[in-house]
Amino acid sequence: MAVTAKPGEGGGPFSYFERLVAWRYLRSRRKETAVSVIASISFVGIMLGVATLIVVMAVMNGFRAELMSRILGINGHVILQPTDLPLEDYDTLSERLMELDGVRLAIPLVEAQVLASGTRGASTGALVRGIRTEDFTKLELVSENIRHGSLVDFAAGEGVAIGTRMAQRLGLALGDTITLVAPEGDVTPFGTTPRVKGYPVTAIFEVGMSEYDASIVFMPLEEAQLFNNMEGRVELVEVFIDDPDNVDAAREAIASVLTQPLLISDWRQRNQTFFSALEVERNVMFMILTMIILVAAMNIISGMIMLVKDKGHDIAILRTMGATSGAVMRIFVMAGAAIGVAGTLAGFVLGTLLCLNVESIRQFFSWLSGSTIFDPEVYFLSTLPADMDSGETASVVIIALLLSFLATIFPAWRASRLDPVEALRYE
Repeated sequence: MAVTAKPGEGGGPFSYFERLVAWRYLRSRRKETAVSVIASISFVGIMLGVATLIVVMAVMNGFRAELMSRILGINGHVILQPTDLPLEDYDTLSERLMELDGVRLAIPLVEAQVLASGTRGASTGALVRGIRTEDFTKLELVSENIRHGSLVDFAAGEGVAIGTRMAQRLGLALGDTITLVAPEGDVTPFGTTPRVKGYPVTAIFEVGMSEYDASIVFMPLEEAQLFNNMEGRVELVEVFIDDPDNVDAAREAIASVLTQPLLISDWRQRNQTFFSALEVERNVMFMILTMIILVAAMNIISGMIMLVKDKGHDIAILRTMGATSGAVMRIFVMAGAAIGVAGTLAGFVLGTLLCLNVESIRQFFSWLSGSTIFDPEVYFLSTLPADMDSGETASVVIIALLLSFLATIFPAWRASRLDPVEALRYE
């Protein structure tokens, strides 16, 4: 082993000499092919593990954020429902709620489950939501994503607004008639008969969440009240606040202005199971994918042990020249850690690039396989989101670096324990 520096030159720990020897040990030579291959495998393993973990966590975060923005963009953050008496003074209640600090919108609603059918005989279950026109225009997630038609005819009370997926499923276009069948209909001498009525489709929206695009029918409030025999009454009032995470304070303020007993619930209670499942899945995926980095770190250990065995003669020479056991240990720590640091940085860059282009990659593989990857009918969203969190990304990088450093300790310690006489036996 030819070096241009001597042990002890260049100062104390991690001196130029120690860095030089560590770098020489990382360079590939013909007789060190096995060590070089293991080092390359360790590098690739850490790189792929870090990149995979970054991408998966970013997609999970983006999935949760997109679902929350769509769920909370249509459904209220705080929901008020009557317990015994009908809710008739809803206009006054809405005005009082709008005067509260932090309240952005208060929407009286009439909801009903119906059977919707199109002109070709196809039918599907739907949720009719009766809403005031001025409130519908403020529901930006829907009103700003009208794909066909406009809210002018809707404001005149002449039709309904449906989602794109419902229009496709029922074979409906703008101006066609959608027939709604309510199970709780009119009472006749022969019993209760379902109420059937047709409405022209005046607007088709697309919010990007398949469940909403395929199941919700927006109807003018007055018409919805007539359709459901609820003239002058509503079923609930949905309140939208500026900070959904601060819903507890908003509930207290809302309760203070109520003049009749109302059941108060919030978005966390209504979606607790769903978002809890997402959180559990996210944490489990993090732990499972961390195992990839751990396996790559184990490869570093095996590679470094082989390197120590291969460099036994060199260790003897270094010790004879005056290198301390600490210097030998630092040399092998730096050699092994360099693999982990390089793999982690490469994985960070690769993961970032994949996150920035995740939707294009999804479309490419969908085209390549001829099938739909990340089907919106299953995953609710029409695009694959990715939201990199700086804290989580930093955690992934720190974990990978920590595992890489820990993996070098035992082989480096083993190298430092060899004395010159024992080291010569490895040659």
